[in-house]
Order: sequence, then structure tokens, then C-alpha cells
Amino acid sequence: MQEAYTHIVLGLGVTGLSVVRYFSRQGIRPLVMDSRPKPAGADVLAEEFPDITLICGSFDVRYLVQAQQIIISPGIALNTAEVKAAADIGIEIIGDVELFARELINQPPKVIGITGSNGKSTVTTLVGEMAKQAGLKVSVGGNIGIPVLDLLHNDVGLYVLELSSFQLETTASLKCVASTCLNVTADHMDRYESLQAYRRAKLRLYDQSKLVVINREDELTQPLQPKNQISFGLNVPESDDWGIRNGAFVHGNSTLLSVNEAAAVGLHNQANILAAMALADAAGIKTEAMNEVVKMFMGLPHRCEKVAEKNGITYINDSKATNVGATLAAINGLREQLGEIILIAGGDAKGADLSPLIAGLEFVKKVIVFGKDAQQLAKLKDDTIRVENMAQAVTISAKEAETGDIVLLSPACASLDMYKSFAERGDDFKLQVEALHGF
Repeated sequence: MQEAYTHIVLGLGVTGLSVVRYFSRQGIRPLVMDSRPKPAGADVLAEEFPDITLICGSFDVRYLVQAQQIIISPGIALNTAEVKAAADIGIEIIGDVELFARELINQPPKVIGITGSNGKSTVTTLVGEMAKQAGLKVSVGGNIGIPVLDLLHNDVGLYVLELSSFQLETTASLKCVASTCLNVTADHMDRYESLQAYRRAKLRLYDQSKLVVINREDELTQPLQPKNQISFGLNVPESDDWGIRNGAFVHGNSTLLSVNEAAAVGLHNQANILAAMALADAAGIKTEAMNEVVKMFMGLPHRCEKVAEKNGITYINDSKATNVGATLAAINGLREQLGEIILIAGGDAKGADLSPLIAGLEFVKKVIVFGKDAQQLAKLKDDTIRVENMAQAVTISAKEAETGDIVLLSPACASLDMYKSFAERGDDFKLQVEALHGF
């Protein structure tokens, strides 16, 4: 080893590249390490920063223990042996969001923070669109879209950030105008020792917020210590909370908009809209701007996205449902539709307990499963059909469905056992639906 580095970036990819760019602007030349032999972004790093050293294939602890600061990718666990060795001797280990937060530390709060097991991207996008509609200079990113360090600009009036539990593990200095944890359901149990550990990582966001917006229908979103808080939910609200009364979105005693005027369908999207409204209101966004967005916003791709209607059968792509909670939300959000639901599920459950899905499957006419944990899913409902791939799943679902029914791809599992991403899985579903003939 020839040179000691004060700053080390662990993990390349899009986030790692954004950290390198940030340090370059500060006049700092970091060392970059990635445990993968050929990490994504290596070619871009070599082109943009030919003087930056990249070590691939492992984390060299000899460099780590000499650093002043290690910036760790969200995808790398803090209990990784080499990382823990550095932490044990007092070396600071933070993420890109903490670097971002420290850049804003001397400014008034201008961040909206959004976490939760499901719905984060939808709510983040909604709040961003509401801010734009209100004429604010807004930047949207984080766990969705653009890494936070690439968002930093002097003229931004509001940052709207989607934040994962992994990012929040290494973040302590955000100054949020308001934040929310939308819901907590079992996810990433291959990384967390328990559901409560996962919850605690999420709720770190509350300690960095002037106002917290909780889901009153999910006790796990309640703060661990008393906070300045309001709530949202699908029932009639009390005092200044957000909810639904007489078929309309309401804030306390104020009626905002008829539920039927919302472009996005499903009860889960009604909850997302209420959360977004509460956050936008905390940022000073007027009701008129919120309502206009709600009337236009159809939802995000791969999130209860209507793909097609063929022979009276509706096909819905909810490939982003990578955990049980997301699939339950989709089923509950659609079960009041006229037809019955045929569910396509499966993939990698990431060590999660799938049994809570049983409660939702009573509203499902037929389940079709494939992928790594198909056998576990098949045990949850009698007469479940196992197939090998998406093409078979869609073909059989079309045969099982009747006019008025919904074929719902909502896997309750990650996609990486068979696909590069949930988006690729959703695109495959769309292709197979498009290819249907004779049904």
C-alpha cells in the first residue's frame, strides 16, 4: 500500500459517482472501493475522473482504518466485517444523504423527507408535482431518480427526498420541514435482525424533522418518543388531521376535493394522496395547487398501473410490490372493484415471512406463482397454480379470468432471482399481456 486516503467511497454505482463528483468540487481526491469485480459505473468513473483510484473485488481494510471519513453506499451493510473494523476504531462512516444534510445545515429547513415500506416513490412524486404547481423551485430525488448530492443548487426552494431505511442508517443531520413514515411492513429481513430494527432505522427520520406525519392506521409509524405530529388515514379525522369524510379528502373541518376527482385509483392511492397533501401543506403549498395535481396524477409505472383491458379483463402491473405489505395494499385497494382478482406473485422473498399475505388472499379468486419462493407462496392458498415464467402466468391468468375480473401482477417478492429489476419484470408482464391472442 503506497498512499493513505482521507476519504474513501465504498460502493460505486450512481450514488458512488455522485459522491466522487461532490468531493471533486471540494478539492478532495477520494479512493473508491467496490466488492464487485466489475461494478456499474466503473467506465464512467475512469472517463470523468482518470486520476481517481478504484479498487474492485474487495474492501481493503488497510486503507479503511487509515481514513478520516468513509462514505458508504446504502447497499452495503454497516456490519460488513471490514466496515465494522473501521467503525470500531472511531472512523466516521456516513452516507451521501448525510453529506447533503451538512451542506444545508446553516440554512432554514427546506427538505421534505419521505420513507416507508411502500408508497414512497408515489408520495415523493406527488409532493414534487404539487410544489411545481405552486411555482416553487423544487428538486426531487434520493432513493428515487437523482442522488441527493447531484440535486444541490443554491436557488432550490424545496427538496423532496425519498429515503430508504439503508440511507437513514447513516443520516443524522437532515433539517426537514416535515417528514413521514408512510407504513412499516416486513422488508429487507435479510439485512435486519427483526421488524423492530427495520422500523427503528425508518423512524430515525423523525428525529430530524420539525413536523412528523404519521399513518394513524399503522401503529408502527408512531414515533418512539413524543413529537410534533399530525396524522393521515382513510377514516374521518379528528382535530387538524387528514382523512376522508362523505367521499371527500378533508383536512380537519375543511373539505378539499372529492375522492372521485382523483386520477389515481385504489384505496392505497387515496392514502398516498392524503400523506402528500399533509406534507405539501407543511411546506406552505396552497390547496389549489394540491388539488390540480391530484386531478391529473395517474400514478407511477409498475405501481398498480393499468396496462390493458382485453375481453373485459383488466390487467394491472404492480411489479414494484416487492414485499407482502405492498401486495396486501394492492389487493385491499382493488378488492372493492366489481370483478374478482387473479393474482400473479413470486420471486425472491428476501427471507420475509409470507404468511401475513393469507389475510389478503381471501379476496383473491386464483393465485398463480413462479420464481425462487413460489413453493412458499403456493402453501398460502389452496389450488394455487405454479408456473415457470411470466409468459405462462399471463396465459393461464387470461384463461382463468372472466369478464370484469382483474389480473394483478403484485409479486410480494423481489425480482432479482429472474430479472435485473422490478421494472424489467413489469415490462415483461406488459409484453406478455400485449401478446395475448384469443382470450
